[in-house]
Amino acid sequence: MSNFSYTSTAPEYNPALIGLVVLQSDETLEHDFQRLIPAHAIAQHVTRIPSASEVSSDTLAGMEGLIQDAANLLPRAAKFDAVGYGCTSASSVIGAGRVAELIGSACNTQNVTEPLSALIAACQALDLQRIAFLSPYVEEVSVTLRGAVGDAGIETPVFGSFNEAEEAKVVRIDRQSIINAAVELGRNEQVEAVFLSCTNLKTLDVIGDIEAVIGKPVLSSNQVLAWHLCRLAGVELKHENMGRLLAV
Repeated sequence: MSNFSYTSTAPEYNPALIGLVVLQSDETLEHDFQRLIPAHAIAQHVTRIPSASEVSSDTLAGMEGLIQDAANLLPRAAKFDAVGYGCTSASSVIGAGRVAELIGSACNTQNVTEPLSALIAACQALDLQRIAFLSPYVEEVSVTLRGAVGDAGIETPVFGSFNEAEEAKVVRIDRQSIINAAVELGRNEQVEAVFLSCTNLKTLDVIGDIEAVIGKPVLSSNQVLAWHLCRLAGVELKHENMGRLLAV
């Protein structure tokens, strides 16, 4: 038997480390994160959690019993700077604190976040108190989320929805429909910004266009979640044409 040793002269790659719990039904979040997260500064690991095809308060609440098992599939030896749970509406139904408790008990992480906490942090960073809220989902799902945002001192006086209950259809809401709806809501003088809710909604390529029309910040679930995870990991996230939050 032979033993080998080697010496590498290449510079050491020592990135921050984040984890991501993605819904089984989500077709957007992972791809958005591949575009958003700077690979030179952050390495990321992803796991999936079972989720229902129909979105309701009951199906969202049902994920509470599955979060821990999903997070437990992240590499056990890894020491994460932050781990994110990728569901905006379920974060409000289950509760941000409970999500953090479940993920923190399943993997070694310094921080846990989700789109709800990330949205609140983004609004605080941009000094926003009144936002328009665009949801793909039926009203019962959005009411709880708006209530949770309100509990953090952020009002949502203007609301719009595509009234969709089927998750597979959310990802297929077309670009122009999102732009038209967001512009209509964002032009309201009562609001300082627009939030595009849902990690499965394709928002990255419309944020800049909407901001250009309404002259106000536009936030989205995947944008704020990526920004908050990077912030918790000690990395500044900057991109062109993806909103004032990430402005270069």
